[in-house]
Amino acid sequence: MPRYGLTTWCNFMGQVAVTASVDYGAATFTNALFDLWFGFSATAPHTIIIFAVILVLHGLLNSFGVQLVALFNTVSVWWHLLGVAIIVGVLAIVPQHHTSVSFVFGHFVNQTGFHSSFYVSLLGLLLAQYTLTGYDASAHMTEETRDAARSGPRGIVNSILVSLVAGWILLIGLTFAIQDYSGEVNSATGEPPAQIFLDAIGRNGAEFLLIIVIGAQFFCGMASVTANSRMIYAFSRDGALPGSRLWHRIAPRTQTPNNAIWLATCGAFLLGLPALWNTTAFAAVTSVSVIGLYLAYVIPVYLRLRQGEEFRRGPWHLGRWSRPIGIVAVGWTALITVLFMLPTLDPITAKNFNYTSVAIAVVLGFAALWWFSSARRWFTGPRIQDMTDPTPSEENG
Repeated sequence: MPRYGLTTWCNFMGQVAVTASVDYGAATFTNALFDLWFGFSATAPHTIIIFAVILVLHGLLNSFGVQLVALFNTVSVWWHLLGVAIIVGVLAIVPQHHTSVSFVFGHFVNQTGFHSSFYVSLLGLLLAQYTLTGYDASAHMTEETRDAARSGPRGIVNSILVSLVAGWILLIGLTFAIQDYSGEVNSATGEPPAQIFLDAIGRNGAEFLLIIVIGAQFFCGMASVTANSRMIYAFSRDGALPGSRLWHRIAPRTQTPNNAIWLATCGAFLLGLPALWNTTAFAAVTSVSVIGLYLAYVIPVYLRLRQGEEFRRGPWHLGRWSRPIGIVAVGWTALITVLFMLPTLDPITAKNFNYTSVAIAVVLGFAALWWFSSARRWFTGPRIQDMTDPTPSEENG
């Protein structure tokens, strides 16, 4: 399979899994809020129903047009920044008690069943690695961006920096607000952060903070569907996915790739569906998203390393740091690819089995089957668009 095709399938798998993980996370927090408001208990079937509704809403919003999505993305930026400030501020001021510095930075809890603290610590890297994904959304939107050669990379770097700072501050604020660790881990709401809010600031304040969190997740999920659909559109335009003619059609009225949008949402729902019977499904979906995306990220980096000085740099590059950073990136991706497919609970049962490896094997196995049975006879790589080709806004499928 050509490297471009492998990158395509890894990116497709990772993007769909990101959409599933973000919207499933939003569903769990929404279920926690509904439990407080309506007594809608936090059970797997209830969460799946909410998950499906959120995906449908994101599909519809993305189908209405680029301008609406752009408006929501603008609101999203301020919602996230102000939301983090409000949550951290409230948790810093309102609670009568805060945990100690030694607890926040030194307390270690292992409830996995594994006896190796080192192994469990490595498993915990998934949270941080998952946070630093999705920054490629800037690349997926470059065809709708001015000065894309600079704006795209700048957006990637800025999103990483903002996520690093805001995420770190939010985690510290939330951890200092812990009142009863055991009670919050086993919360009836199904979400420990929701119980932290309840214990720290009371019900009314907790509901307010939950609305902020759910709003942030909702905006993030909508942006994920946007990026996912543009990726599907671009790869389908190159003929890199089965049924490409269907997926790269553009709706004449809204100028949006509606078929790609609904493929993204349906794929995300199927990937999140095992949460009905698997207790570690969310961690598995998160692992699939991280592995899929980082493999897609690192394949071009690896190929760039192989080219050496023959590689033609764009207007935005790392200069002399390009090679050492590239080597570290390839090695790190190889490590986490293996790590995040390993078991997360012991003893291992059918109910807690980490099906990450199964999901990845199914997707890449299907890609290999499609390649050897059909695509290898006609697929030659990305199609370079010239001045006579229809642009996305001109193409009406």
